[in-house]
Amino acid sequence: MSELSQIPSQMTAIVQEVYGGPEVLHFAQVPRPALRPQDLLVRVRAIAVNPVDTKVRAGGPANTPVPDAPKILGWDGAGIVAAVGPEVDRFQVGDEVYFAGDITRAGCYAEYVAVDERIVGHKPQTLSFEAAAAMPLTSLTAWEGIIETLGVDEGGRDAGRSILIVGGGGGVGSIAIQIAKRVCRLHVVATASRPESQAQCRKMGADQVIDHSQRLRPQLQELGYTGVDYIFSTAPLGNFPQLVEVLNPLGKICLILGGPEAKALDVSGLVPIRGSVAWELMFTRPRLNVEPEKQGAILNRVAELLDDQTLESTLSAVLSWRDIQEAHRMLETGHTIGKIALRVDG
Repeated sequence: MSELSQIPSQMTAIVQEVYGGPEVLHFAQVPRPALRPQDLLVRVRAIAVNPVDTKVRAGGPANTPVPDAPKILGWDGAGIVAAVGPEVDRFQVGDEVYFAGDITRAGCYAEYVAVDERIVGHKPQTLSFEAAAAMPLTSLTAWEGIIETLGVDEGGRDAGRSILIVGGGGGVGSIAIQIAKRVCRLHVVATASRPESQAQCRKMGADQVIDHSQRLRPQLQELGYTGVDYIFSTAPLGNFPQLVEVLNPLGKICLILGGPEAKALDVSGLVPIRGSVAWELMFTRPRLNVEPEKQGAILNRVAELLDDQTLESTLSAVLSWRDIQEAHRMLETGHTIGKIALRVDG
């Protein structure tokens, strides 16, 4: 780890000391992160924002202190390996990487971040740092949800079966459509409620688009569907009864949002059709140390698919990290399409 002696012990980061709105985020000088044995120290070149960032930022009563302040958010990044821990064997200094990180550790709103090499992928060679930073968290969520949780075959053995992707215009939905259609070769029906998000779904490859602000079943029936084989939903659970209503017998549902509604979720409608429901949470593997190396493997596979143009980045806007507060405000409108990335200046 001799490289560390050449790196300043202090770094610039975006931090918060208290819970609140976007205004609590500010720049500060903080210590460079220490490395664990399997860690990479990454010089961050670009970050991307996600709804989880805003939820953690506002995760307590306004103006009350956050634990272990100053807290650094950010779980989507791309950069260059600046130093490695003593047990690292997959990367070396100078490698370009991308990653989603671990929510239990300091994030990547910083000049440097420490991240376990097992959950890091080699950055797609054909993408800018900003376009690459837009991909890890959403790609992992969609890949784990569709291929692992729903059990759809990556090689196309389930080609022609149907999937409903609820919330297809956002960051997760945009890559989920691509993975379902372009990798797994499913027939994809996506949902979106605005013309812009509907256009995004079609651009990503959806075969049909319906409006999730209206009842789903009549719209699917109008398109000729009696039901769908799989459902991947990025939406809150208020519409769960509608999902059960349109699921084919033996069908499977994957949800990525829980919250209070999950405590009283009525799954009785799944019993007569022998349907199943499960959750996807991409932070589970790094947080609980459950086969974290699978996330590095997924990111490397996604990088290959991006480089051969099977998949495309869902990047929709690039800002400077000086605009972090504005990026959070944009996310909180609930109307962002694709992903917002920020250049890390300095």
